[in-house]
Order: sequence, then structure tokens, then C-alpha cells
Amino acid sequence: MDNKMDVSMEQNRTLEGTVYPLLDFRAMFYLVLPSETVYRTLKDVPNFVDKSLPYFFGLFVVEAIILRLKGKQGPRLNDSINSSSHGVLSLLHTLLWRSVELLIYCWIYENYNILKLPWDSAITWGVAFICVDFCYYWFHRWSHECNIIWASHQVHHSSEDYNLSTALRQSVWQKYYSMFVYFPLALFLPPQAMYTHQQFNLLYQFWIHTELVGNLGPLEYILNTASHHRVHHGRNPYCIDKNYAGVLIIWDRMFNTFAKEDEKVIYGLVHPNTFWDPIRGQLFHYLYVLGLVRKYDRLSDKISAVVKGPGWQPGTPWTGNPEDLPEVKEPVKKYDSNVPMWANVYICVHFFLTLAFYSALIPHKQHFNAATSLACVAFIVFSLQSFAALFDHRRWSSAVEALRCSAVMAAMLYLPAPSGVPAGVGLVILGVFSVSAILWTLLTVTQYKFHVTAKKIK
Repeated sequence: MDNKMDVSMEQNRTLEGTVYPLLDFRAMFYLVLPSETVYRTLKDVPNFVDKSLPYFFGLFVVEAIILRLKGKQGPRLNDSINSSSHGVLSLLHTLLWRSVELLIYCWIYENYNILKLPWDSAITWGVAFICVDFCYYWFHRWSHECNIIWASHQVHHSSEDYNLSTALRQSVWQKYYSMFVYFPLALFLPPQAMYTHQQFNLLYQFWIHTELVGNLGPLEYILNTASHHRVHHGRNPYCIDKNYAGVLIIWDRMFNTFAKEDEKVIYGLVHPNTFWDPIRGQLFHYLYVLGLVRKYDRLSDKISAVVKGPGWQPGTPWTGNPEDLPEVKEPVKKYDSNVPMWANVYICVHFFLTLAFYSALIPHKQHFNAATSLACVAFIVFSLQSFAALFDHRRWSSAVEALRCSAVMAAMLYLPAPSGVPAGVGLVILGVFSVSAILWTLLTVTQYKFHVTAKKIK
């Protein structure tokens, strides 16, 4: 057995695409075998999330095309880029420091492990699948029932649309809460098994963020499906605090948090956001919680405002009174902003240039010093902020975008060109940013303004 697994491991490291066809793609649906996805050490575990980025955007395009062919409302560019921006923000920590949660998990496993499960066993694989999903259910539930954790998780619920891009809308801070739920697994579960299934659990939830997939028959009784997860994202009263499952819906059925999709689901927060700023989206509920703490006089109320549910008020149950939830009916007016078609194309092009920049950094991040890593992260955050400002029609947005493009021009002209980038590609990118810098400088000087209107989305 050991000899066979040693050979398998070596193949897994060197010939992954050949030995296990479409493994990265199948991982997004948990369509993998134990023999394909067991790893000797934590270092051997692929970063399936980073490897899935091309599939994310490819499937998103396919979904948009199918929606158009069916005559349905397609994804809104501003909402989709906002969701994707949150996803990028949630990954930027990997450029700055090692995974804190994995370091602590490994320390617990090495010092307090009470049961040695073999890393190459199908039983260990199955135990990891069940345990990681069980832990996810409880953390997800607590993230809805504890205000300070909800401050991080609300990011994922902030879209008023429901499509594959919504799955990318992730919190920067949530991992620093959820890690405490997974730490007890270190008493018996090898780190590589936990990390592998933690990734699969997250990736599985990508495809269920769509309205294209209907009822899946008997699978609805076992698996978390698109129908079940649509309910979870709803702000209809019957949807609130329901269907917390990651992969297996059986946890919700067991713990009385299941709700079947009934009336038309209206998506988003109970009190929807009216901005596209991803930094503000990551932080605003923390400021709201701080305001509640300052508002209340009694210490017990201050503590309750932090640890009880987001709907809690003095004199109400832990998660608040369900009767206080506002009724929502179609049609609803979603926050939206109109910008010229050329501006939409511009933002889309520059967003994907920013995404390509991030993707190019990932393989080389170990070679960066702290200053370089921080500068790269700052540029990406600044770029995402600038795109949101253009969508939100901030008065200073054109000046900021001109500054951003000028900074890229200066960096490309005065810093050494990165290895592996063809000269022709570098010249094209330099040309794009040069024209963009001139464009936004002229628009700033002439006080160009977008015309923004709120419109009703059918």
C-alpha cells in the first residue's frame, strides 16, 4: 500500500494534469476520488482555489450567455466586478504572509494530536469530508447569529443579484473567525487532509450560486443545491437564517434550519448597500457594531450588541424578532448606476489587467521582499477602489484613475521589466496605460461627469 501511494504521490506532484484529467475542474464539484487527492505533506496539497480562477470566469461567461439566450436578465457588470473585487481582496493576504490558520492548526496537530489517522487512507479522506463540512455548517450558522462575525460574513450576502460571480464575493476577515471552529479537528485529522477538504468545500459552493439550475430531484434531500442556497441568500422573511450547509444539506435538516424554496427569492441584505466600494463593503458593518456599542448604556447591552445576532435589540430574543423583518415583494429597486458604454468597457479591461497582474504574482510571491509585496497589494487595492469610484460616480474618480494609470506608466518606464514577459506584451500594456492616463487627465481637467440614475431592474 505504501509503495503504491508513494508512486501516486510522485505522479500527483509531477504529472497531475496527465494522471488525473481535469482534476482542478472536477474539484469544483467535489467529483474527485480519495486516490487522486491524498497528499503526504501539507506542502504537497495544490492551491485548488488559485487554480480554479480561470474556470470561475469561464463558467461565469457561459452562464451569462445562457441567460441571454433564455431572454433573462444577465449579470450586471458593476455588480459582477464588485463581487470579483471582494474575491480578490480576500486572497491578497497570501502575498503578505503565510496562512496563520494553517500554521496554528499544524502546531496543534504536532503537539496535541491524540489519534494518528493515516494520510493515505480512504477512511481518513471520508472522515475529513464529513468533519470539515460539519464544522463549516456550525461556523456558517454562528456567522449569522453573532453580530461581530456577521460583520465579516455580510460581504457574501451583499449582492442583490444571484449568479456565479456572487460566489466570489468573499470576506477578508472571515477566515480569522472560522479557523477556531476547525482547530479541534487537529486533535486527529492530518493538516493536509483538512486543508484539501476545506478547499473542496469552498469550491463546491461556487456552482450553486446560480438561478439556471432547478430542482435536482432526490439529490435535494442530501446535497446543498442551487435551490437550497438561493433560499439562504434571500431577504424574504422565510429565507432569513436558513440553509447553512456547505455540501451536505442533512445538517440543516438535522438541526432544524432547513427551508425549501417557495415564493420568489429576493436577494441581498435586509438593508441593501447603496455603493460599490469594496473596502467600505468589507468594513461598514464593523462600524455599525461599534456605533451600537457606543449607543447602549448598560454593559450587558453593549456585549449583546457584539455577540448576539444582527437583528438583536434590548428585550428581543438572541437573533431578534422575526416580526421586525420587512416584507419584500417584486419588483424591487436595486442599487444601480449608469455609466457610458465606453466606461463599462474601460473598467472591464482594466479590471482584467489587474486580475492578470495578481495571477502573475502568485507563482513568484516567495521571492518578494516585504516592501515589494506591500506595494503590489496596495496597487491592487487602489485599482479596485478606483473602479468602484468610477461606477459610483465619485467626483474625484477621474483624477484618481489618471493618477493610477500614470503610476503604472512610471513603474513600467523606470523599473526593470519582469522576466518572462514578452517585450511586445509589455509595450501593448504600456500603450494601454499611457492612453488611459491621457484620457482621464483630460476628463479631470474638463470636469467630465458621469450621469448616474437609480433604475428598476426587472
